[in-house]
Amino acid sequence: MRPTIRIGVIGAGSISEMHLGSYNKNADAEIFAVCDLNDERARAKAEKYNIPHVYSDYRELLSNPDIDAVSVCTWNNSHAEISIEALKAGKHVLCEKPLSKTVEEALAVERAVNETGKTLQVGFVRRYASNTRIVKAFADSGELGPIYYAKASCIRKLGNPGGWFADRERSGGGPLIDIGVHVIDLCWYLMGRPKVKSISGNTYNRLGNRANIQNLKFYKAADYDAELNSVEDMANALIRFEGGASLLVDVSFTLHAKQDELTVKLFGEKGGVELEPELTLIMEKHDTILNATPQIDHLSFEFVQGFQDEINYFVDVCRGKKETLSPVRDGVEMMKILCGVYESAALGKEIHFD
Repeated sequence: MRPTIRIGVIGAGSISEMHLGSYNKNADAEIFAVCDLNDERARAKAEKYNIPHVYSDYRELLSNPDIDAVSVCTWNNSHAEISIEALKAGKHVLCEKPLSKTVEEALAVERAVNETGKTLQVGFVRRYASNTRIVKAFADSGELGPIYYAKASCIRKLGNPGGWFADRERSGGGPLIDIGVHVIDLCWYLMGRPKVKSISGNTYNRLGNRANIQNLKFYKAADYDAELNSVEDMANALIRFEGGASLLVDVSFTLHAKQDELTVKLFGEKGGVELEPELTLIMEKHDTILNATPQIDHLSFEFVQGFQDEINYFVDVCRGKKETLSPVRDGVEMMKILCGVYESAALGKEIHFD
């Protein structure tokens, strides 16, 4: 094995900065190549991070035998295709969430993983955060008892990024598949990844991207176009699992809400957890209910630190030191959930799984 893992980053948009910056701080990783359809953007990243190889065609990058692993940071509609070709080229893959646009694509990625023996890590970055690790330890030890209910909200009052995020063809959907995937996966993971039984979902496109609002700022994609918006404003869902547990979730890009909101709560037979906005464990001891706050650096999920933890883990996976916390099979199951919400909303009825 080489002293460092040589990394190729495919896609040089905004999310790639989290990958590039994190690899750059990992002593066991070397950013060896970067690729983007926009050659100027790729070269700007190469100059910033002193990357020796620059490509505008990801297939040329994958043909380089010196590259050990890749990060896929492209539009959602190309995640599956690029991941499959990368696996077949003998590379380990860190694929940004979501794994694909459809369940069929996700299953094709899973087949490629099984056929090649390479690892694909799905970019469920929240799984690698310190607060998640703490809760997982409590859950796995039985301190919370069976978790039978979870509730999550990720509400933006104004925040449709526009551009490819707002183009259903490239993104696969709006806030559900972009930000909702994080809180849904976080709850599902901590609940023990139960099998889905049924989904009742709703999506709404009533407000558009609200480009008329003058006095509030929000993140805009590099290709922002106020005229383009084919995704939902908000979505909600009730997800039922085998064994009786359930998850209630709502997410939005834009909503007539007083303020942005991020809450993640789980309730078990012995205790409960609030991960957001501040990690609190609710326990019952000696006939008394306790609210316990763990003491640890970087307690809450911090955007940059979360990606650093994820990238560090992926590099260790590539070096054979660890097994990923977010394998391809979980990416497949999450696509079943996300697509299930969209299907239920389109049909206007609850859908059931075998």
